[in-house]
Amino acid sequence: MKRRNERIIGLDPGLASTGWGVLDFLDGKILYIDHGTIKTSADTPRSMRLCLIMRSVRQIIEKFKPAQAVIEILFFGKNVTSAIPVAEARGVISAVLAENGIPLYELTPNAIKKGVTGHAGADKKQVQEMVRLLLNLETIPKPDHAADALAAAICAANSSALTETKIRRG
Repeated sequence: MKRRNERIIGLDPGLASTGWGVLDFLDGKILYIDHGTIKTSADTPRSMRLCLIMRSVRQIIEKFKPAQAVIEILFFGKNVTSAIPVAEARGVISAVLAENGIPLYELTPNAIKKGVTGHAGADKKQVQEMVRLLLNLETIPKPDHAADALAAAICAANSSALTETKIRRG
């Protein structure tokens, strides 16, 4: 069986804070590379915040050169108003990935939880602790958005069926 060897970026979009995490998947092993967040200020006009996210994602892509990207599927809960800025951030991120020819995959929150912990009903702390353990980190990655991005990347690395969930290719 041929093994995939590639760099994966996980993204957890948000207007105030977009988490990102980069790891390598080499010969069946997951290797932690880096993680962080892109923060924008509520005092800044939305269009400028989206532009900052766009520029920052471009810089991260240039620095780490991922072969694929994974993002959590957005679900509209009770607060649709807060989901709209998240959807806009996702749109900017999707466009940057497409312009760089990086395939983007979407996974449901439950698929990510199950892929990282083995249980779709896992809580946030369980997911974060498993991210720490799986990546052999001393502490849980902070902030939460970065840990969520790493969880998505771990799930993508471990998913042999990832191509079946592909939604866009750059």
